[in-house]
Amino acid sequence: MITFQKIKWKNFLSTGDHFSEIDFTKNGTNLIVGTNGTGKSTVLDALTFSLFNKPFRKINKSQLINATNEKDCLVEVEFNINGKEYLVRRSIKPNLFEIEVNGQKMHKQADDRAMQKILEENILKVNYKSFTQIVILGSSAFVPFMQLSGSNRREVIEDLLDIRIFSAMNSIIKDKIRKQKEEIQVLDLKKDNVKDKLQMQEKFIEELDNRGKENIKGKKVKINALIEETDKYVITNEELQSEVNDLTKEQEKVTGSSKKLRSLNNLKGKLSQKVATITKEHKFFSENVTCPTCTQNIEESFRLNRINDAQTKAKELQTGYQELEKAIKNEEEREHLFTKLTKEITKLNNDISQNNTRISGHNRQIRDLESEIQKLTDQLANRNSEHEKLAEFNNNLQSIFKELADKKTEIIYHDFAYSLLKDDGVKTKIIKKYLPFINQQVNRYLQKMDFYINFRLNEEFSETIESPIHENFSYSSFSEGEKMRIDLALLFTWREVARVKTVSYTHLTLPTKRIV
Repeated sequence: MITFQKIKWKNFLSTGDHFSEIDFTKNGTNLIVGTNGTGKSTVLDALTFSLFNKPFRKINKSQLINATNEKDCLVEVEFNINGKEYLVRRSIKPNLFEIEVNGQKMHKQADDRAMQKILEENILKVNYKSFTQIVILGSSAFVPFMQLSGSNRREVIEDLLDIRIFSAMNSIIKDKIRKQKEEIQVLDLKKDNVKDKLQMQEKFIEELDNRGKENIKGKKVKINALIEETDKYVITNEELQSEVNDLTKEQEKVTGSSKKLRSLNNLKGKLSQKVATITKEHKFFSENVTCPTCTQNIEESFRLNRINDAQTKAKELQTGYQELEKAIKNEEEREHLFTKLTKEITKLNNDISQNNTRISGHNRQIRDLESEIQKLTDQLANRNSEHEKLAEFNNNLQSIFKELADKKTEIIYHDFAYSLLKDDGVKTKIIKKYLPFINQQVNRYLQKMDFYINFRLNEEFSETIESPIHENFSYSSFSEGEKMRIDLALLFTWREVARVKTVSYTHLTLPTKRIV
């Protein structure tokens, strides 16, 4: 049971920088009266603001701050619940939200929303909507129970009967079902993956058993063929190398012919020059008896000696020139032979190099095949380990099947619990038990207000109203005054139910502007 003890505020709405305070402990029941504008509604706004961070009336939060001071808006409310003393302090500019329990500040949560949740769910055990339906009845901002939608009516009743816990439980179970379905999806993927591995391992073992030896045999045949071909290339290279050696020896014999040929051609040039000089001299002395330059007679004996000497030298040079021509021709033949041998040796070396490349490739293939044969041999030797892997995959698959079955069983149980905790489940059964009491109390209060009608709420919280005059009436069929009597009867009934449930009963009666 909630017992409000004291409320005070400052810089709240039209209130200035001095605390306004109301002490509810002086009397068992408090009635606040006054003319319009004296602050009766401010009490409601201050109370709901301190407890729920929003006013009772439709006022923006920023408008709660005193327009003159524009800061230090503060509201404090003190109340008692089951022997525990509580103080809630809330302010704007600066923003502040504190809860004290028996004089000790409650540990600050991560944020104000978490603190608000604790206040509503653990301390007050009522939210704003239900608080405004059960605890306080205002005027302009008050929405009567009968004017609420069916879902909002249910929400008020569930808060009143303290059965919203079933909705929370339902939400938790729903979340569990969702997570379990996600886990099942993961397990299904895992199962498919293990099944694939199992099938691959079975095929691998089959391949290993049925084709392993054939593969080894086939690879050995390839190796033998490669070795045979490699040997042929080796023999061919030996023969080619022998040819290269022979040609190299021949080449050595004609090595240097180019240099010698150059020397001979140089000598030929010099010899040709000498022949031209002697020929010129012989012609001069043969054709001239006087000197063309000085016009003196050339001595005949001198002239003849020079002619004979030129003839002798010309013959000697002619003989040497012919011998030189033969030597040049011989060296040209030697040089041609050297070039020919060089080409043949180069071709043979290229053939040897190509064969060596083929031999290297074959040797590499042979090594790869031998490695594959060794791998296959090891696998054949270790077939037991492959069967162990197969057994491991099978065990994993069976374990996943079992886990899937367990998860699906859990979902069945949770689905059953979920169906029980839905609106048409346990909550409806509890509401059914209280509906006769609720209807009885409403009619009792209506009779006290001299309003003799038979008012009934059904499981969907729709009303059936019978009067002496009309059998089937609805809430909207009545006048505003008659509606107010029904609203009051419902409010007093909610308090009766709350008192029975020890959820949210209060001694506080707050004002209305209309009295019926």
